[in-house]
Amino acid sequence: MRSTIRHLLASGVLGVALVATALPAQAATTSAVVFNTGHLDLVDVAYEAGTLEVGIHDEDNDVEYGTDEVKLVVKGQARVTVPADPAYAFLGTPGVSTVWVLPQIQNTNLIWPGLAAEEIEAGVFAGDAVTLSVQSVAGPGQLAIYTENAVGQPTVLVDSGDGLPDTITLTAGGHTHANWAFDKAGTYCVTVRAAGTLAATGQQVTSDPATLRFTVKA
Repeated sequence: MRSTIRHLLASGVLGVALVATALPAQAATTSAVVFNTGHLDLVDVAYEAGTLEVGIHDEDNDVEYGTDEVKLVVKGQARVTVPADPAYAFLGTPGVSTVWVLPQIQNTNLIWPGLAAEEIEAGVFAGDAVTLSVQSVAGPGQLAIYTENAVGQPTVLVDSGDGLPDTITLTAGGHTHANWAFDKAGTYCVTVRAAGTLAATGQQVTSDPATLRFTVKA
C-alpha cells in the first residue's frame, strides 16, 4: 500500500508539503482533510503484511488517507429528482422524491466515488476476490450504492433502507465506480469492512472496521 499521510509524517516528510499537493481537491481543517470534488476511491482495499486495510485514495494527487483523516462533502448541487421509473423506487418515489447523488459518471463539480482493490495482487485471495461489507449507516436518512447500465437501468449494490449488512465483491487489481445516493441532508457515518479467503491456506482475513464521514448539504 502506498504510504498514508501518517506514514509520510512519521518518516519526516513535511505535512505542509502534503497538504499543498492536494489543494485542488480539498480544504484543510484542524482535524481532517475535507473533499467536495475530485476522483476519490472512497473504499481502497489493500493487503499488506498479512492484514487487510481499508482507506481512501485521492486519485488526482495519488495520496492515501485513513478514513478517520477525511471528511467528505456532498454539495447541494448533487441533489436530483429520482428518475420516473419504477426500477428506481429504492431511492424514493419515482419522479417525485429527491436525492443527493455522487455519480458513477464523472462530474468535475462533485466527488467521483470509486471502489478499488488495485493494490491486491492476483492469486493472493481465492477467486481473486475480496468482499466489502457495508455494515451500518448512521445519519438522518438512507444510503444506496448502485450502478447503471448503458440504457440507464440500475443494479442495487447497497441499500440501507432494506437492512444491512450488504456486500459488494471487489476483484483483485480492480477499480470500479458506482452512484452513492443519500435521501436526506445531514451528517452520515458509513462503516465498512473488507474480508477475503487466502488462496494458499484457506484462512479468512478481515479488516478492522473503517468509517466514512459524509456531510450532505441542503
